[in-house]
Amino acid sequence: MKAERPDTRKLKALKRGHIAEYRAALCLMLKGYRIVAMRYRTRLGEIDIIARRGDLVACVEVKARVSLEDAVFAVTDTAQRRIRAASDLWLSRQGDFHRLSVRYDIVAVTPWRWPRHLPDAF
Repeated sequence: MKAERPDTRKLKALKRGHIAEYRAALCLMLKGYRIVAMRYRTRLGEIDIIARRGDLVACVEVKARVSLEDAVFAVTDTAQRRIRAASDLWLSRQGDFHRLSVRYDIVAVTPWRWPRHLPDAF
């Protein structure tokens, strides 16, 4: 009996997503952000990147799409709610949460372009 081969399309999409997240993290670091967490998972949801610059915490959703518009529209209301819920949980675990301000950003990663950072996207 042969073992089933993993779906290569899913593996390629996963790899493409991880590469996009690393490109987005590099973009943010060059803008002066410190990457606090990548792929932060909770029972409530997942945040692709948590970045910090001073007292500002940016919860970043990374989308690899063909165009900027496709990337922005790919962040649905449901995804936004899950990211906000996960960020609330992350913030509650920080010792200095009372002085932090939170912002929700999108980084759109498109082919052959530098990642586009959209601060305060939702």
